[in-house]
Amino acid sequence: MSRLTHVTSGPYAPPVATRELTAVSADGARVHVEVHGPEGAPAVVLAHGWTCSTAFWAAQIRALATGHRVIAYDQRGHGRSAAPSATDGYSTQALADDLEAVLAATLGPGEKAVLVGHSMGGMTIMAAGGRDRVREHTAAVLLCSTGSSALVAEATVVPLLRAGRVRTRITGSVLGSRAPLGPVTPLARRILKYATMGPGAAPDRVDACARIVHACPRIVRHGWSHVLASLQLDVEVGALQAPTAVIAGTADRLTPVVHARRIAAALPECVGLTELAGVGHMTPIEAPEAVTARINELVATYVQVKEGA
Repeated sequence: MSRLTHVTSGPYAPPVATRELTAVSADGARVHVEVHGPEGAPAVVLAHGWTCSTAFWAAQIRALATGHRVIAYDQRGHGRSAAPSATDGYSTQALADDLEAVLAATLGPGEKAVLVGHSMGGMTIMAAGGRDRVREHTAAVLLCSTGSSALVAEATVVPLLRAGRVRTRITGSVLGSRAPLGPVTPLARRILKYATMGPGAAPDRVDACARIVHACPRIVRHGWSHVLASLQLDVEVGALQAPTAVIAGTADRLTPVVHARRIAAALPECVGLTELAGVGHMTPIEAPEAVTARINELVATYVQVKEGA
């Protein structure tokens, strides 16, 4: 599991959870889960992306937890969730199993929530969206900065090369590297900002992202990179029946905005595509107000809380 090196003060410091629990996935994997906010309030479930952790959602948790029950969990191998013990533990099937386990552990029978996924978290929701036990708990979905296929081929993190085999091969090598990221230095921040954030991203937001990403063990980073490189969830997008909103940054190099447009066009019930000008891949940290506002809109529109809950 990850070393916890996130920032400890300011708006991007993770708030203390109301309670913590462990969800057990289909293969026995133990998934760390945090619950914030009052019991009985409208529920929001947050699934973070590759190399991140629950700390990634600090701004959303702070903004939402006063009037929502916010459920955030660490994807396997990230944060405080143990890494898979075998290579078959790295798969979109495993991600979907984990989400299903989290929903079962935190929501009552038939209770519905807004599911929010960033990057690999969005892929998790797409992979799981057609399952009956996930549909039972899904009121609406927000997909942030994600894609369903062709991730390596369409990424633009390698500069000066045109799309094609050479760029795809080099991009795959960079994203799948086993090299340790090392400490968070000024150079490391500049590299991370270039690859994952927009040119106008504020220094404190860059630092928050860098600390989270650098905490991810290189073995876990490498393991999930293979899953992302071969990702094929186009069919699953069509099975995602819940009202689904999509949000993306126009300066995203990891999942360029073409992915968001493609997903929005393929969704059975797309309820809006939001393109954030000049924002990169890390939308919940780069543009927290926009992401939080969209979550609030989805909760207000689609989540009904039983009286007396």
